[in-house]
Amino acid sequence: MRAMGIDPGTAICGFGVVDSDGSRLKPVTYGTIQTPSKASDAERLVMLFDGLNELYRKYQPDIIGVEQLFFNRNVTTAITVGQARGVILLTAQQAGIPILEFSPLQVKQGVTGYGRATKEQVIDMTMRLLGIRQKIKPDDAADGLAMAIYAIYSSHSMSLKRKVQL
Repeated sequence: MRAMGIDPGTAICGFGVVDSDGSRLKPVTYGTIQTPSKASDAERLVMLFDGLNELYRKYQPDIIGVEQLFFNRNVTTAITVGQARGVILLTAQQAGIPILEFSPLQVKQGVTGYGRATKEQVIDMTMRLLGIRQKIKPDDAADGLAMAIYAIYSSHSMSLKRKVQL
């Protein structure tokens, strides 16, 4: 199974691609789609649309894990993240790739075992699980990898539940 995790954003959209073979996880790639700050919102969304479609074509994920909208105090950030999520959901749906949505708490719990883990703890555990020795940068890419790992875990869990119900 190949999962792509995406950390939504219009300025920086993090992604990570992870393969699983049974319980073994292997990093395929990770990085960010970045858009210029001087570009309009519409231009940034088109760049994100094009970048995501290129990633889907190149890496052909079986599933996509994306972070649910987490509303904190900054309304402007929530709006731009919501716009990015819309593009992510649209492109994945158009590509026929199943989408799994998770809260940050679910991903932290699933990857580290602790739902209130710090960003550093999530990065450290992500690196350990994937056998990556050099610190993953930027944080958005690490979040994408953690999302991909949790998408694999959740997909396996859902598969087992279906088998038990049969």
